[in-house]
Amino acid sequence: MTSAQPLVIIESPGESAPGIPPGVQVIRLNYPAKRNALSLELRAELMTAVEAAMDDPAVRAIVLAGTGGAFCAGGDISSMQNVAGVAGRQRLANLHRLARLLLAGPKPVIAAVEGFAYGAGMSLALLCDQVVAANDAKFCCSFGKVGLMPDMAALWTVPQRVNAGGVKRLLMLAEEIDGETAGRIGLADQVTAPGEALPAALALAAKFAALAPLPVGFIKATLARGPQPLDALLAQEADGQALLFNSADFAEGRDAFLAKRKPVFAGR
Repeated sequence: MTSAQPLVIIESPGESAPGIPPGVQVIRLNYPAKRNALSLELRAELMTAVEAAMDDPAVRAIVLAGTGGAFCAGGDISSMQNVAGVAGRQRLANLHRLARLLLAGPKPVIAAVEGFAYGAGMSLALLCDQVVAANDAKFCCSFGKVGLMPDMAALWTVPQRVNAGGVKRLLMLAEEIDGETAGRIGLADQVTAPGEALPAALALAAKFAALAPLPVGFIKATLARGPQPLDALLAQEADGQALLFNSADFAEGRDAFLAKRKPVFAGR
């Protein structure tokens, strides 16, 4: 890895990226020499890119992808030295900032998985709202193979997608499964032919980008809290809906519905 190499590539709609729909931004991991493993430098650049996309009003949906035929091969094992104690907790704290942002940030995120999604790479994909995977993609919760437990919230995201026995098998046995199997057990939401995950993810992102962004963000934030008592959920519903009733997008949506036209949402 050299300092001149961009570890994260950002692609937005325009002449240089004609296939990207309006309102969609693609964030690509770009460390092909190590199948986009999450080096410390890559993590920092990814966090910066995701924060910027979440804050940019022109971005309505984010697609997370890799380069070089892989999504992400997991953590960069070569950087995992002298990380016990305080250093280990700080390392995880940085990852947790990214996890919280992807899970509860205001923009929908779609993972386009081709090739390897191993270890933290699988965790990264599952932090996204939707996972689109090629049928020959390779998923593996491989932490146990190097004497570690799953991180980047995999102990939270996998149980939300897979049954109890499947969760233990995935997290404990570190078995590799392909994209077809991932789709069958709920780990992936859409399965495509090889090489088609990104186009499919872009098409899905375009649908998200056409929605009113405020309620999408409210829904994400509420779901990210996980199962909760009914009264707590209803209180969040009342607070959020009261704010949305006063939004310009609700007025636009209401007027468009009554006029039988397509709404144009501004995100306010």
